[in-house]
Amino acid sequence: MFDDDQATYVVVVNHEEQYSIWPAHRELPAGWRSDGTTGTRNECLDHIEQVWIDMRPLSLRRRMADAA
Repeated sequence: MFDDDQATYVVVVNHEEQYSIWPAHRELPAGWRSDGTTGTRNECLDHIEQVWIDMRPLSLRRRMADAA
């Protein structure tokens, strides 16, 4: 399902600001929303590589900021 390099995908993000890709023709899974990016698998993965610079979940980043 996620190995078709010619299919169209959507970049999705969850409440913890974690990114993934999802086939554009399928309904988004619960808890995920589109970030507005669509394209081939590689285009979407390239976009994620550029925007997801801190892999820590949002809740962890907030706890660490509060502790600082």
